[in-house]
Amino acid sequence: MDRLQTASLLRDLEKKMVFLVGPRQVGKTWLAREIGTRYERTVYLNYDNRADRDVIAKEAWLPGTGLLILDEIHKMKDWQRYLKGIFDTRPPGLRILVTGSARMDVLSRGGESLAGRYFRHRLLPFCPAEIAKTPLDGDLERLMSRGGFPEPLLGDTATDAERWRNQYADAMIRYDVLDFQRMIDFKALQLTFELLRERVGSPCSFASMARDIGVSPTTVTKYVQILEALFLVFRITPWSRNIARSLLKEPKIYFFDTGLVNAPGGARFENLTALSLLKYTWYQEDQRGESRQLHYLRTKDGAEVDFALVKKKSIERIIECKTSESTPDRNLISFAARYGFPATQLVQHLRTETTNKGVEVRRAASWLAGLPMA
Repeated sequence: MDRLQTASLLRDLEKKMVFLVGPRQVGKTWLAREIGTRYERTVYLNYDNRADRDVIAKEAWLPGTGLLILDEIHKMKDWQRYLKGIFDTRPPGLRILVTGSARMDVLSRGGESLAGRYFRHRLLPFCPAEIAKTPLDGDLERLMSRGGFPEPLLGDTATDAERWRNQYADAMIRYDVLDFQRMIDFKALQLTFELLRERVGSPCSFASMARDIGVSPTTVTKYVQILEALFLVFRITPWSRNIARSLLKEPKIYFFDTGLVNAPGGARFENLTALSLLKYTWYQEDQRGESRQLHYLRTKDGAEVDFALVKKKSIERIIECKTSESTPDRNLISFAARYGFPATQLVQHLRTETTNKGVEVRRAASWLAGLPMA
């Protein structure tokens, strides 16, 4: 199945290095190798492979290489300095594609600056916009239960998908976390992870979670940051024109794999919507250079709207998720009327689309599939 970034990756490779980052097993290596077929001489090197590591250290790829793919290079000591060196001294015609599972900005501990030498592309799980016009078009139930990672989504059975998920989450927490912190309480980290699964869709108090786990709020904050860096979870903060104030308020935590959500009600549907909107905002940032963010709205008296799409520090649309309720949410109506925000209520199961009291009530599958990502 084609990925959205393919055409823009090919364009950007003619200009600078390209960093392709995202969760493990989301399809980065497959996409990199697929792009490699477009060039006559492609070299793929994975830093986890001992033989490849020697080639990387000696810069021993053949002259005339058209595309050099470096996978997991962020595990190399002084990887920034290394990339700067090969980019600045590359021969004409050499293109460089760098892939990595962890966020390279988090793993960066100083060193040489790569500013101005690369374009970043973030590859995320499949979403409704990416499976449109395929046999899976509109199948939100499959996306919610299996998640958007290629193997479980495209696999034969739901049982195989669940077996994949159990191994995936366990391996990430037990092994990949060591890239960030050698001394860690794995039991407390696992409890943090499990509590987050149960609290999707609700503002998370790290202090409250810390009391439940028996650690300090600082420790919970650190663990959530590690889970974010590993692309297991992402946070959405309440919108505020004051960025610092927004970051201090309680965030909502969502999962890149919707199948991990263990909260009741429509939490998986809300998580899928959050992931789709995040993918849209990141795609617009990576492809068009636009300043975009995803937030939620919450007032001091508790009035809340699930999501706010923000462009250049101004809200361009507010969005509420419902599993079957076709009557517009009263908070959505209130925010739309008071501030003039365009408002949409996305309904998972909806017979007829309407506009009521200034709120568009839309079928979630078709609306999310129509998010512009090109």
